[in-house]
Amino acid sequence: MRAHEAGALHGNDAAPTWLPYPTDVNTLIDGLWSQTSRRGADGAVEVGGVDVRSIAEEVGTPAFVLDEVDFRFRATAFRDAFSEAFRPHAGASVYYAGKAFLCGAVARWVQEDGLGLDVCTGGELAVALRAGFPAERIALHGNNKSPREIRRALEAGVGRIVIDSLDEIALVDEIAGELGRRAPVMLRVTTGVEAHTHEFIATAHEDQKFGLSLTGGAALEAVRRVLATAHLDLVGLHSHIGSQIFDTGGFDVAARRVLELVAQVRDELGRSITQLDLGGGFGVMYNTQHTPSTPESLAAGIAEIVVKQCHELSLEVPHLSFEPGRAIAGPSTQTLYTVGTVKDVRLGGPHHRLYVSVDGGMSDNVRTALYDADYSCLLTGRVSDALPEVVRVVGKHCESGDIVVKDEYLPGDVHRGDLVSVPVTGAYCYSLASNYNHVPRPPVVAVRDGEIRTLIRRETEEDLLGLDVS
Repeated sequence: MRAHEAGALHGNDAAPTWLPYPTDVNTLIDGLWSQTSRRGADGAVEVGGVDVRSIAEEVGTPAFVLDEVDFRFRATAFRDAFSEAFRPHAGASVYYAGKAFLCGAVARWVQEDGLGLDVCTGGELAVALRAGFPAERIALHGNNKSPREIRRALEAGVGRIVIDSLDEIALVDEIAGELGRRAPVMLRVTTGVEAHTHEFIATAHEDQKFGLSLTGGAALEAVRRVLATAHLDLVGLHSHIGSQIFDTGGFDVAARRVLELVAQVRDELGRSITQLDLGGGFGVMYNTQHTPSTPESLAAGIAEIVVKQCHELSLEVPHLSFEPGRAIAGPSTQTLYTVGTVKDVRLGGPHHRLYVSVDGGMSDNVRTALYDADYSCLLTGRVSDALPEVVRVVGKHCESGDIVVKDEYLPGDVHRGDLVSVPVTGAYCYSLASNYNHVPRPPVVAVRDGEIRTLIRRETEEDLLGLDVS
């Protein structure tokens, strides 16, 4: 491929059509910021009763700032909404999806607030067990669980292991037999539903690594095999259609197909399946393009779908489970950065782009690069009466794709040393964090009632060098 002149068309200062010009560039937009976030009397943003400048002074930047009140409110809202919606039937349980963000404190909050916990690796299971989370309320996922992970889960007494393939059936049965235990299992089925989301987070179409196909017959064969084992108890079926989903349309199709399998198992194998997990994937507001549903609306809509389809298939409504992660953790957290270089790149004519560099980047938020995610941001250390300017917030890493916020308005006088926050970073940001360019990962701090508490400390260069045994 030959090189060519880039030209002016590779950048311009026009905002994308979805991004409105702000009437006040200092406003915290409803839905983007956690419940206790507000502007203080002198203009700096406070969260959990703590001024962001105090956070920056105490723990440095970048830092993930988690609003504990917000996190726990969202967790209990999902718990209560689904419990109420399915109360007239066999009830419902909510499992927090730990892959979104997990640490010991979060596991304890989830336990105290009456949710289950969904983990998908041995590492996540280790965090949960060290935090004292009740093993019977833990579900273990994973498309390629190791024998060691399965053994540890069975020894701990987890409430269910979600089997993802035919060969895993024999593996779990063998290990359960060696331990002299019975293993409660669910079967993850692939419903063929194409969620309207990014390709990398759509998980129920046929051509991907998760689950047992309904259309190919693998799901029914898996039921037969589990029922024929000596050490497995079939708890129920599991389906997950993807992430960042804003309505119940996909659940309508997925629930019908899974319930048709339940009816088929009843009719052909004479067995009742009494539990159904429809996963999570409920969307959040990352910017003004997004309009997420409330837990109450989601629960009522899905309950209506499930009850109607059970009636049509002459089935008892099973006990339902759901696994919100992003919808609980995401909006609870903002990432606090310090601005470094501000660069106005002129490309000729009217075209230009204002780059605002911060002291983090793709090592603490790779979602923009990985999923083409769109985020918002705000000047949080002060207010400004400067005119808004469309900016691109970028990180410090040696990659042109190191973009945190592709397009947003900030005051035109943003400068080195300013504090800027990116909201809705509680899910899949720290969890996907890396040490690219040997940058230590940021801390996670919880704020509540005017106090700062470190949940995960900042990594140091000594931590990184300590792993290098050469």
